[in-house]
Amino acid sequence: MAEELQKKLQLEVENFQALQKQYQKTLSVRQQLGGQLFESETVKSELDLVKKDQEVYKLIGPVLIKQDLEEALQNVNKRMDYIKGELKRIDDTITDMEKKQDTQRDLLNKLQQQYQKAQLSAGGKN
Repeated sequence: MAEELQKKLQLEVENFQALQKQYQKTLSVRQQLGGQLFESETVKSELDLVKKDQEVYKLIGPVLIKQDLEEALQNVNKRMDYIKGELKRIDDTITDMEKKQDTQRDLLNKLQQQYQKAQLSAGGKN
């Protein structure tokens, strides 16, 4: 009985570690998206300072390409909307993953207690 519990406990520990690894990756993606949103907000604030008669350029590879101000603003706004949507999706995923980790942690605690009880009862029989 103790051997079975030990194997099950080991399997659940591995599952928990896999959950933690995925959680860290998701947090990394969240951080990257946050940086992109900050960058886009900075670009938008700079574009808001540009007057209608001034020229705006977009860097594409090594070349600066002239771009219409309204088009530039629309592109930045679309990008910000997309990033905000992705952030919401990632935040929901993080919340779900935290719940899964809590459930897994509870399971591990229960299995550990069962394993300790099985060891004690096996030790008492010897």
